[in-house]
Amino acid sequence: MEAIGLYISQHWTHALEVIILWVIIYNTYRYFRATRGARIFTALVGIYIGMTLLSGWLDLTVIGWLLKYVSVFLAIALVIIFQPELRRALAELGSHRFFSSINEGVRARFADDLIEMSETLSGHRTGGLIAIERGIDLKQYLETGTVMDCLLSPEIVYTIFYSGTTLHDGGMIIRMADERISGSGCVFPLNQRELSDQSIGLRHRAAMGITEESDAVAIVISEETGAISISVGGKLERDLEKDVFRERLNELLVNQEHDEEEAEEEEGDES
Repeated sequence: MEAIGLYISQHWTHALEVIILWVIIYNTYRYFRATRGARIFTALVGIYIGMTLLSGWLDLTVIGWLLKYVSVFLAIALVIIFQPELRRALAELGSHRFFSSINEGVRARFADDLIEMSETLSGHRTGGLIAIERGIDLKQYLETGTVMDCLLSPEIVYTIFYSGTTLHDGGMIIRMADERISGSGCVFPLNQRELSDQSIGLRHRAAMGITEESDAVAIVISEETGAISISVGGKLERDLEKDVFRERLNELLVNQEHDEEEAEEEEGDES
């Protein structure tokens, strides 16, 4: 027993290292397995491991030397390939329950401001399309509109979406991280799926398109009816009542656990 105790006291750190590495690798696999870059990652790693084993087995010195230095570029390539997924993972880590209590009050105020602005636009039947940037960067869509960098305020939002301005037809991008308007008059990708409801217009299709391509939350205010809709994950939740809209937006921006659980369930279904 003394020998066992001595062995454990000398080697427990090795077991701890194995457990930590296993947890990291397993959770990384779970997160990235359903992403677009998963096949590229698998192919690159497979080729690298195969070439490494081959060079060691056949004693290919030059290839082994090249692989040693190529591994640095491979790591950089993986960061580039998985940039959206890494940004989203870091954003989700920041919104974890452990950290969420710190930012919950700020996010709640941000959500309340958006709710008030949306309801005002709805009351005046002023059409609007707002994309709220969360983890994935929406910079590529800023090039299609007018780049801005100003604090979110009702006066600016109402002015931009007023029917007499040149920017009212496009989409507005708001960064959730610092509550600033990044741009307006932006063109978002349209949802290309065939929809059973033919009354869904371009604003709603654009909201579905931008949320398909990113983790953004889109708010749509109908110019014809004043109805408020929300799109997330490429799905459209139409004509929400005020109480439902308030509850859903707070769920998506303040209490994000429910949204993350839905995303995990969808990824599980796809795999």
